[in-house]
Amino acid sequence: MGARKRISAEQRKEAKKTLYFAKLNNVPTSPRKMRLIADMIRGMEVNKALGVLKFSTKEASNRMEKLLRSAIANWEQKNEQKAEDLYVSAVYVDSARMLKRLRPAPQGRGYRIRKRSNHVTLFVDKKNTNDNKI
Repeated sequence: MGARKRISAEQRKEAKKTLYFAKLNNVPTSPRKMRLIADMIRGMEVNKALGVLKFSTKEASNRMEKLLRSAIANWEQKNEQKAEDLYVSAVYVDSARMLKRLRPAPQGRGYRIRKRSNHVTLFVDKKNTNDNKI
């Protein structure tokens, strides 16, 4: 690895140490369904988001709740204190691998079935309570 590449990799690594996140890969839910859940909790306080996910009827909300709890635990592990004034700063839902299947169709044809999956990345951060308002 060249010097310039190594320096930029170290800078990225240092910047990542201040971020608190959790990732969930290859979730067997379509990205569109998971984005509906992600949009519900984006920007919310953590306790309120946990309540929303707990009582949501969508199947993907169970996985998102578990991921949010993991992100909170990561924050507590890095900061060695209890999670207070945390909020969901960002949620990314990206498409993952797609299982492709064929379904029998009339007259000897076959229809394609695409079983989609996704990757979810959830970031939490502490709210700044000492903002100077002029």
